[in-house]
Amino acid sequence: MRLTKEQIAESLIKLIDSGQIKPEDDSLIGYDLSFLEKRIMGIQNAFPKNTLHAIAIKANPLTSILEILKRLGVGAEAASFPELNQALNCNYEPETIVYDSPAKTVEDIKNALHYGVHINADSFAELTRIDEILKTTKTNSTIGLRVNPQVGVGAIESSSTAGEYSKFGVPLTEFYEKIQEAYLAYPWLTGIHVHIGSQGCPLELFKNAYARITEFINTTNRLLKKSGRTINIIDIGGGLPVAYRNEDSPPTIEEFSQVVNHAFEKLEIDDYRLITEFGRYVFANCGWVASRVEYVKHQPGVKTALIHVGADMFVRRVYRPQDWHHDLFVVDKDGRLKTGIDDTPYVIAGPLCFSGDILANHIKLPCIEEGDFVVIRDAGAYTLSMWSRYNSRCMPKVVGYYDNADKVIILKERETAGRLNEFWS
Repeated sequence: MRLTKEQIAESLIKLIDSGQIKPEDDSLIGYDLSFLEKRIMGIQNAFPKNTLHAIAIKANPLTSILEILKRLGVGAEAASFPELNQALNCNYEPETIVYDSPAKTVEDIKNALHYGVHINADSFAELTRIDEILKTTKTNSTIGLRVNPQVGVGAIESSSTAGEYSKFGVPLTEFYEKIQEAYLAYPWLTGIHVHIGSQGCPLELFKNAYARITEFINTTNRLLKKSGRTINIIDIGGGLPVAYRNEDSPPTIEEFSQVVNHAFEKLEIDDYRLITEFGRYVFANCGWVASRVEYVKHQPGVKTALIHVGADMFVRRVYRPQDWHHDLFVVDKDGRLKTGIDDTPYVIAGPLCFSGDILANHIKLPCIEEGDFVVIRDAGAYTLSMWSRYNSRCMPKVVGYYDNADKVIILKERETAGRLNEFWS
């Protein structure tokens, strides 16, 4: 499910009419919060009630969004200590926070143990650090180990993490027995973490990964049985693909949960806690960007529309266009959809000072004029969170809205030049 261009345009018209877009707002980021709430409810309904849904902060770290998510009853997944601190500042309970990072320092680990969040170790060396710290530290933290199930990569290699090699986790094939030895040696190690990647991973890849993990858990728990312990926390990460084109047909959350439930029905333990870490699936389709056309440049056979966002916000789209796509459409200065197709194709170019800052190349669109808006769809995840400081562009205003913009909330004001100066000072 995606927001249609008609739905986005209807909301944009209301935002323009209400004065939310001011002359200095050359771009606006919009989030349909009604859509976001439905996504969260769909996730919660698809999994067992005791599942912790730790939403990936890295996908969208806006404080106002994190506060909304907390009210909806989900947790937070932090990929760095500053993200962990951000979740705590938003009053997430420690037991609802998951801390993942392949490069945790000793101080990071000590602080995480102090707060009592769930920690996923990424290596044997990290397990050794945790063990040393726990000799003199008491904690309410639960702890897991990330393993690489080595089941293959999806369509986008750079966002896949379950190939024969990955920078993340411990390879399961080569270190199967050593991983088991870690669970036998450390009584505090009761969780396991497996995440195969994000976008482009088919359901079959998830099935294979969960089958491998189920087998490992059952085999290891038989060894742990004498000690009265089990691996009973299973973190399956996120990675559920979303649609970026009308013809895309990614699996539904219900289909995905059926894969999970079928795999873990084979577990030889009755009581376990499931953790998810959805990010893109939660945010991508509920967000969009409208950027004003500043100039239209004419050359033989092509027109170039210069807008105010580009590689600063759409890093993956610009640098890896073969892997990352965003549909575009055009509205006039009042937000009304423009129709028809210009005889001349367009390049949609961003404002940055390098030639590769291109969002779309030789694309067929309606006639574009100065003052129109180019609207970029499905821009809610891994966009603003990846903002580049090149050319010192100010971040746009971010608004959230309910019920097709009948109710509007300012999620983040447009960044000022003064705040930007503070960043560089």
